[in-house]
Amino acid sequence: MKLLVVGSGGREHALVRALARTAPNCEVTCAPGNAGIGRDARLFPVDAGDVEGLLALADREGFDLTVVGPELPLDRGIVDRFRAASHRIFGPSAAAARLECSKAFAKDFMARHGIPTARYRVCASAQEAQSILAGGEFGVPVVIKADGLAAGKGVVVASTRAEAEAAVRGAMEDRQFGDAGARVVIEECLSGPEVSFFALCDGTTAIPIGTAQDHKRAYDDDRGPNTGGMGAFAPSPLADDELTVRVMREIVEPVVRGMRDEGHEYRGFLYVGLILTCNGPKVIEFNVRFGDPEAQVVLPMLDGNLPALLIAAGEGRVASERVTVADGASVGVVLASGGYPGAVKTGVPIEGIEEAAQVPGVEVFHAATAVRDGRLVTSGGRVLTVVGRAPTFDEAIERAYAGVNRISFDGMHFRQDIGKRALTIKTNN
Repeated sequence: MKLLVVGSGGREHALVRALARTAPNCEVTCAPGNAGIGRDARLFPVDAGDVEGLLALADREGFDLTVVGPELPLDRGIVDRFRAASHRIFGPSAAAARLECSKAFAKDFMARHGIPTARYRVCASAQEAQSILAGGEFGVPVVIKADGLAAGKGVVVASTRAEAEAAVRGAMEDRQFGDAGARVVIEECLSGPEVSFFALCDGTTAIPIGTAQDHKRAYDDDRGPNTGGMGAFAPSPLADDELTVRVMREIVEPVVRGMRDEGHEYRGFLYVGLILTCNGPKVIEFNVRFGDPEAQVVLPMLDGNLPALLIAAGEGRVASERVTVADGASVGVVLASGGYPGAVKTGVPIEGIEEAAQVPGVEVFHAATAVRDGRLVTSGGRVLTVVGRAPTFDEAIERAYAGVNRISFDGMHFRQDIGKRALTIKTNN
């Protein structure tokens, strides 16, 4: 079987590894990939956002299945284009992808289908948004979200009205996020621990495939600016069987049913960003693909033939396949370039990856690496994710950092407390 993975980050490296591990006879290709992915798969230099280029590649290579990693090609309709050309592809249509690609659509969809989430207002002008803030409907802190895709930077949790007003001006008047900020969503700020919940959907049925918790702040103890993610651990100790049943009943199944009733069957990974409030789990956001770096800790724990499972989901028969989540714990630490999440220097040589991968229970996933003059170098902000797996969180943390300590590049920084939250939760429970 010939497989194509679309994307170039740590999530896509985890997908490539999981597909190859669970179906050893598959030939895996990635476009565009990165230097590390190139050690595990064939690479083609086609950008993930180039839908027509990817379609031409599929026409030429005859892949049996394409798996889409990032959200941008989904928003641009890659699934619709591939299906129209009779290519098998895993992921939601552009209409279904609006659950992530339009915050306003997602909030209105949840309101229509009774899915628990924060109170909100959608604003089409800066004047309307500033009027709502001035009226005090939401108080402070308050959340301001750009409606469209903003590369993970379109959400501001404002602790004062002045910060909220500045966030509205930045999005709607200064167009910091381009057209993504043409509308904004104003939300009440909910409180409680956050959990990432993953389900696999086939348009009619959904099955849970794991949970995780990530670390968004740049520095230890959740200090510093928000990032794309500095690490994650799985499973979440907060997600017991009771919570899983409740989330499936109150959130995931209504999403699948609601999308089908509205004429846009949802087939693909569904990432539910949850906040566990005193009134039960509520949705912070949806992603219509696996998260990053959550994929790097969840996918290695999936057992079963992943290509067969994804094909079944795409064909509306996921219930016929078997998937299990392995016992134990998985902890992933992101190694970032100096200055991240701000401006970073690239082209910095990296040492020690082979040594790290030799630590028992450790895998290294590449996110922003390249080869220049025969040397492995950095090519972006989040460079690598070092994952440790073990029967317990204590051991998984120890293994992950044993791997981290064997890797070096100039300016490398990472959090030293990834996974410790899991230990605290275990103790309190």
